[in-house]
Amino acid sequence: MSRAACARISSAALEHNLNRARRAAPASRILAVIKANGYGHGIVRVARALASADAFAVASIDEAVILREAGINQPIVLLEGVFNASEVEEAAARHLELVVHAEEQLQVLEAARLPAPFPIWLKIDTGMHRLGFAPAQAADARQRLEACPAAGQLRLMSHLANADRPGDARTDAQLDLFDACAEGFSGERSMANSGAVLAWQRSHFDWVRPGIMLYGASPFGDTGAAQDLRPAMTLGTRLIAVNRRRRGDAVGYGGTWTCPEDMLVGVAAIGYGDGYPRHAPNGTPVLVNGRRVPLIGRVSMDMICLDLRSQPETRPGDPVVLWGDGLPVEEVARAAETISYELLCRVTERVRFEEV
Repeated sequence: MSRAACARISSAALEHNLNRARRAAPASRILAVIKANGYGHGIVRVARALASADAFAVASIDEAVILREAGINQPIVLLEGVFNASEVEEAAARHLELVVHAEEQLQVLEAARLPAPFPIWLKIDTGMHRLGFAPAQAADARQRLEACPAAGQLRLMSHLANADRPGDARTDAQLDLFDACAEGFSGERSMANSGAVLAWQRSHFDWVRPGIMLYGASPFGDTGAAQDLRPAMTLGTRLIAVNRRRRGDAVGYGGTWTCPEDMLVGVAAIGYGDGYPRHAPNGTPVLVNGRRVPLIGRVSMDMICLDLRSQPETRPGDPVVLWGDGLPVEEVARAAETISYELLCRVTERVRFEEV
């Protein structure tokens, strides 16, 4: 029998969440962000489940190649663009679309000699201060791309830094700056990430770029259910032991948790080697037989320990859910002082993946 740790991926949930994005931005096309192996869900699996998306966005050419070799034919946008001439040639052969966010990329594109031009997304830094041309440089970059033989259809894009905070004045400031940079431009524009799709209608423009919401997690730190999102991943395992411990027994490495009374302690086959957060503290919620119990002791590489005092009937082999159906990943992330993005992306290859 294979190890019990399993991530169940719901294609129906992915499709539901895509439709939620469409309802939020009905006049926009969807550039579905499936980078980082589909936020840990499996990039090809996600692309097939989101087949009705208008295009896909990935971080790099390596991710795009995986999709093309799997027979995914939708437009694919490289969010980090290309960085040398050989990547330009491969991107052209794979019929990819390029984000241009730096002078070096623009020079590489100007030097390219290709049989057909690329669709180009010119990225402007309106306040994220990560990637993109400064607003003062945007007009010049746009003119150079319009004159560049390797550049075809041109779109403008930027990225919002605070869209997960509804009402934040910095988002309005970024949108104002983007509007100013796009003055006189008749082509398509894109700015909205998941938070903006759900909370900033002004940002929707021609294309929206949902990411975390497609996987059923909220960009706002509440739960996906509050936004009518469904978890696409349920990470589960089983109990491999149920032990009777005595009052005063220390549990796990370092003895950081001590039994306050005689009690049952469960051991579940999951740990940081599977992507469960090692720094999850005592009390982090876990489901056993669909009911909540607290994590106790330090997370090990392959195992966690659980307080089963509320479930005296529990037996080895009973099902355990770490997040997903019945337990929002956002809640586990808050307990572990991280974000849902990290938890979803960190599930390792030794976890068995199943489509449901």
